[in-house]
Amino acid sequence: MQAFIVERYGKKNALKQTDMPTPELRDDEVLVEIHAAGVNLIDSKIRGGEFKFILPYRTPFVLGHDLAGVVTRVGPCVRQFKVGDEVYSRPDDLRIGTFAEMVAVKEDSLALKPKNLTMEEAASMPLVALTAWQALVEKAKLKKGQKVFIQAGSGGVGTFAIQLARHMGATVATTTGTSNVAWVKDLGADFVVDYKKEDFEKVLSGYDVVLNSQDGKTLAKSLNVLRTGGKLITISGPADPAFAEEIKAPWFVRQVIGLLSLGTRRIAKRHGVEFSFLFMRANGSQLKQIASLIESGAIRPVVDKVFPFALTNEALAYVESGRAKGKVVIKVR
Repeated sequence: MQAFIVERYGKKNALKQTDMPTPELRDDEVLVEIHAAGVNLIDSKIRGGEFKFILPYRTPFVLGHDLAGVVTRVGPCVRQFKVGDEVYSRPDDLRIGTFAEMVAVKEDSLALKPKNLTMEEAASMPLVALTAWQALVEKAKLKKGQKVFIQAGSGGVGTFAIQLARHMGATVATTTGTSNVAWVKDLGADFVVDYKKEDFEKVLSGYDVVLNSQDGKTLAKSLNVLRTGGKLITISGPADPAFAEEIKAPWFVRQVIGLLSLGTRRIAKRHGVEFSFLFMRANGSQLKQIASLIESGAIRPVVDKVFPFALTNEALAYVESGRAKGKVVIKVR
């Protein structure tokens, strides 16, 4: 099969298109013929080696974290899917590889594709949808009537999180540039801070939840918009000891992670705020629930550009540029 691989770690190293063997299928896995693959910033970060200590991929490996496609084979223990099913997924860590023609995915990490979406639209969803779901539903336990601040409303996670929070009955604030203000309001944002004109720290206050996806400076400012007892959930770091425990990190990695987040955790404690780090995990059951929301019309996909498979490197560069409104997708077949 044709695939785009990381030959060696490096921020400026282009992915190489090459022929790779079809993935070996484990007993609890499904072999999927990929029709479309979503592109995410984590693809760039993994290529650059930022996660080598917690996700030790051995080069060469196939990159890519989102897919929509058709089941071509099932393992002997698989019961939920059959050949011919149209599916979507974010494969498990250490089993990624969606910038390719085929991928093996655990049954528990797979769901039937929303019936009302194209393959390209479906491929745009899994990673950002699961990130928003696990942040707002699982960690924040967001309730109707609460106030949530979702940063970078025009980004992949932001566009989904705004819609999900609004569906849950929350009041939603977000940040974006001048040209996107009306656009994110149409997605469901109640209050939009134009970051080119205003500082969100000065205009927002008393929020129950903040979903942080930006840098450390923004993280520090976010503490000041939360009420006492509020929750700050970050998907961009620093990681916390609970995450180190969750991934069963080696002792020395746990120590490093604890030190990296120590300052933030101390400041959060002084503010009376609960701080936590989210590193999204694969989950087919949640994707099934998300598919129901999409099919009901509560949430719609936001796809900026679709690139042909041959231009996978260009698609990744476009994501890195930060100009995308919503998601970038590769049409594999």
